[in-house]
Amino acid sequence: MDLQTRKLEFIKDFLKLNSEEAVIKLEKLLRRQKQEDSERDLVPMTLDELNSRIDKSMLDSQSGRLTNSEKVKSEIDKWT
Repeated sequence: MDLQTRKLEFIKDFLKLNSEEAVIKLEKLLRRQKQEDSERDLVPMTLDELNSRIDKSMLDSQSGRLTNSEKVKSEIDKWT
């Protein structure tokens, strides 16, 4: 059975669940797996890359190219 078929079968079984506890456990498992996948894809930046980003950020700040936290929060609120 290929992966796509297995996922569809899992979804069918998941939709038949009546146990909130089971759903909570599966949600936790999925979040943990997504976190692990995300961490595996991370590549640390070099010291030169870090310093370059700091320099750019300082220039942006000095040039007034900033976004205040209230505007960022407002934008995030629109995501949901």
